[in-house]
Amino acid sequence: MLRKTLNNLPLSRPYLVVTAIAVLIFYPTWIRLAQAWLEFEQVLAHGLATALIFIGLLLIHPPKSATNNTQLKPYHLIGAILLVVTALTWALLELVRIDTLAFLMLPAGVIATAWALLGLARTLSFLPYVLLLSLSLPVWADMVPALVDLASIVVGTWVSWFGMTALIEGNSITLPYGRLLIADGCSGIRYFAISILLAMMTSILNDYRWRDWLITLMIAMVIGLFANWVRITILVVVAYETDMQSDMLTDHETMGWVVYGLFVLPALYFSPVRKRISESTETKAKLGFQKIGIAAVITAIVLGPVALTITQPSNTTVSPWILELASATPASADNMPIPLTLPSTLTQQVWNSEGAWISLTQSQKTTTEEKLVPYLRPPFDHSLWQIQETYGPGLVRVRNILNRKQVIVGQWYQVGSYRAWTYSEAKLLQVLAMLKGEQRFALVTLQAECGQTECDRAIAKLDHQMPLINSRLTPSKQ
Repeated sequence: MLRKTLNNLPLSRPYLVVTAIAVLIFYPTWIRLAQAWLEFEQVLAHGLATALIFIGLLLIHPPKSATNNTQLKPYHLIGAILLVVTALTWALLELVRIDTLAFLMLPAGVIATAWALLGLARTLSFLPYVLLLSLSLPVWADMVPALVDLASIVVGTWVSWFGMTALIEGNSITLPYGRLLIADGCSGIRYFAISILLAMMTSILNDYRWRDWLITLMIAMVIGLFANWVRITILVVVAYETDMQSDMLTDHETMGWVVYGLFVLPALYFSPVRKRISESTETKAKLGFQKIGIAAVITAIVLGPVALTITQPSNTTVSPWILELASATPASADNMPIPLTLPSTLTQQVWNSEGAWISLTQSQKTTTEEKLVPYLRPPFDHSLWQIQETYGPGLVRVRNILNRKQVIVGQWYQVGSYRAWTYSEAKLLQVLAMLKGEQRFALVTLQAECGQTECDRAIAKLDHQMPLINSRLTPSKQ
C-alpha cells in the first residue's frame, strides 16, 4: 500500500495542492466545518471520516488522466473568473453568517480553484472526489423533516397492509397499548448518508462513467431509505405483538444496523468491479499550474478572507424595538397556548389582549461571530402540533394530536427594516439588512386558542391585529 501511494504521488500531488489552496482561500468556513466534524453529531458523525476518505482516495487512487477529454480546451480564464466570483459570493455569505450556503460554497471553491490552476479536463476528473468530500458538509439536518414525512407515509401504508389496529396521524402511530412516534431519529439520515458515501467510493475506485455513477448512487439512496422503512415497520410489529413491552422499542440501535447490513452488503458484493490500468510515466510527469490561475488565487484571497476582515460591521449597540399596545397587559410566556422554545440570546416580552397572546422576541448582532438571524427551532413541535389549515402568509390553524386543542398562530420575522413570513426568507433578507448596516432581529408571534367549531372569530382577530402590530413595532426612545 505504501509503495502504491508513493508511485501515485506524482498524480495525487496537484490535486492535494489545489485542495490545500482552496482551504486557505476559504479558511474561516473550513475551520467551522472541522469543528462540526469533531462534535460527532448524529447527522454529521461521518464528516471527519469522509474527509479522511477523500484524502486517502487521492493518495491511493488519484483521478484518472482525462484521456477522453484531451480535445477539451483548458479554459483557464473561465476558471479564474469563476474562482474570483466564488470568493466574492462566499465572502458575502460569510459576512452575514448564512452557514448552510457558506458551507455549500466550499466544494464550489475547490472546483473553481482546480479549474483555474489545472484546466477543465483535470477538473472533470477531480469532480467525483469533490462530490464525495461534499458529503461531509453539515447540510444533512435540512433533509431530516422530509425523510421523516416520507418514512411516515411509507410505514403508515405498510402498517395498514398488515391489518393491525392502529391510528395513523402524520408521524404518529397509535396502537392499542401505546403510541409510537416517527421522530427525527427515525428519519434514517445516517443510513441514507452512509449509503451515498459507499456508492461514491465504489464509483471512484472502479472508475465508473457518469451514467454508471448515477445509477449506483440512485440504488444506494433507495437501499438506505428502504432499510430504514423496514426497520421502523419491524418496531411497529414488535410493539403491536408485545403490547409495547419489548426492550427492542427502547434499544434498537443494533437491530437497525443489522437490517441495514442485510441490504447494503449484498449490494456491495454484487457491484461491478473494474481494474484500472496503470498510468504511464509520461502522464505522471504532466504537472504545473497556469500563471492566470495563480493570479486568480491571489485575487480570490484579497477579495475573500482579506476583504471579509476589513468589512466586518461595527459593534455599536442600537435601541431595541418596542410594541405600543394600549389595550394589552403583560403576561407570562409559560401561559401561552403553545410556549415557544427560544435560544438564550433572544429576549422575550409577552402580552395578552382580549384572549390573543402577543410575543415579541428580539436580539441584536453585536459581535462578528454572532448571526443577525439566529438559529431558531420550528415555532411548534410538529410531532405534537399538526397544521390543519393555512389562511394566509404567516397565519395557520394547528391542532394538538393528544388533547385536540386548536390554536390559531400568526408569525413573522423582522430583519432590520425587512419583514419575512418564513425562516428561510429571513435568512436571505439578512444579506440586504447587513449591507445597510442594520443589526436588529425580531420574531413576532400571535396565538389565540379556539374550540373545535369556533375558530373563525380567532382567525379574524389575528388577521386584523397582525398589520396593526407590525405598524406599532418601533425603536425605543432610550
